[in-house]
Amino acid sequence: MEEVSEQIAVRKEKLASALALGEKFYPNDFEPNALASEIAAKYGAEDGEELREKHIVVAVAGRIMALNSFGKAAFLRIQDRTGRIQAYVSKNDLTEKEFGVFKLSDLGDIIGLSGYLMKSKTGELTIHADSFRLLSKAIRPLPVVKRKDGQTFDAFSDPEARYRQRYVDLVVNEESRKTLMLRSKIVSEVRRFMEDKGYIEVETPMMHTMAGGAAARPFKTHHNALDIPLYMRIAPELYLKRLVVGGFDRVFELNRCFRNEGMDTTHNPEFTTIEFYEAYSNYIKLMDLVEDLICTVADNLNLGEVEDGVRYLPYGDKRVSLARPWKRLTMAEAIREIGGIEENVFDDFEVAKAVAGRLGIEEKVVTHGKLVAAIFEASCEEKLVNPTFIMDFPKDVSPLSRKKESDPRLVERFELYVTGHELANAFSELNDPADQLARFEEQVAQKAAGDEEAHECDYDYVRALEYGLPPTGGCGIGIDRLIMLLTNNASIRDVILFPTMKPVN
Repeated sequence: MEEVSEQIAVRKEKLASALALGEKFYPNDFEPNALASEIAAKYGAEDGEELREKHIVVAVAGRIMALNSFGKAAFLRIQDRTGRIQAYVSKNDLTEKEFGVFKLSDLGDIIGLSGYLMKSKTGELTIHADSFRLLSKAIRPLPVVKRKDGQTFDAFSDPEARYRQRYVDLVVNEESRKTLMLRSKIVSEVRRFMEDKGYIEVETPMMHTMAGGAAARPFKTHHNALDIPLYMRIAPELYLKRLVVGGFDRVFELNRCFRNEGMDTTHNPEFTTIEFYEAYSNYIKLMDLVEDLICTVADNLNLGEVEDGVRYLPYGDKRVSLARPWKRLTMAEAIREIGGIEENVFDDFEVAKAVAGRLGIEEKVVTHGKLVAAIFEASCEEKLVNPTFIMDFPKDVSPLSRKKESDPRLVERFELYVTGHELANAFSELNDPADQLARFEEQVAQKAAGDEEAHECDYDYVRALEYGLPPTGGCGIGIDRLIMLLTNNASIRDVILFPTMKPVN
């Protein structure tokens, strides 16, 4: 800290010296007319003679990320939002004030310069500067890339520091910058796909008068004017289905949800999902849609690599195949084929208890169906690397889903698993108001018995169903987890700009 404090003091003195030379104090009148990547794409292949003849003048702005001074001249690298470009600055080409200000510049300073394009002796595309402006002084020094034992390493590689100071991480770590810019492109592609399929995007309330739409613990607050408790939404499901009742036959929302639960590599209290609902559809049709969505996004952005017509995504030490069609298994089939459990845990509660004990699953407030779901999670999840749809869940863990006509213990539901993690969750929606009310009442009883994640009874939603919800399929996809998959990141914090962190002094 002492070294940083000394550098801050020196940089403040340099700023004062630049102002004394007549430089404006944090000016805002410089206008760049080109970006680093655009210049490289357009002129990078031309030789030096062609560039000299054309005398192409550009104005760029960005941070100084490298500086190699020779006294009366220097090479520097400027980084803008698209990449980096080299510039050459010479005392002979600038005014006395401009060169004086340049000599007071440091790594991290935001500068603007103009000049003509040339090739350096090493053949690198370079801006030969004929003007120089200091636009913003970096009072704090940036972390730098150092060399040790011949290896390059980043002085700002501590994950916690990177997440807390994402603004620094984005400046110095190219991979972070690429990932988080790619996030924006992925979200845009998801939206475009849904709109092309005839869905309309909507916004529903972030604060609910009761927690519902998913089994999770909510964040609770209080509205002073109405003197009522409010809950940050767990999921937008019940509002979106109200819209389907109202005639919005294809609707989606891509936005934030909040769950007051634990944090790990795949969970953040504030996260992004897309939920979509389609009238006259069901969970089987939605499997096709989800598969098409993810493959289309990967294809359009050319992610991973293609071999023999199949796209593969790298994910840590794994290689995920997006070869279609994706595998589909019922939960019972998965427990037997993937989990290696021969006993029929669906038919006998005592058998399920015995298997759960063997797997080390602790029994708390639990029903037969919840125990079966826990057995699936413990025996199968981490083994599902390539995309796999798991279908036909116990009714106990799916209070908003339509029962299977062939087996009323089960519901028409699927979850998509990739790299051992749940990525999507979908139902054929329950549209029988009497059945829905009965299931809500079951959930209320479970909550009273100690299940903190059980639903409350939303009587207004039941009333909406009484006006008639058409046969509907609905699905939610974790956008953060999807981006983890598509960008080869094992931690959700690496794909969220500002993940939740415990405050520090």
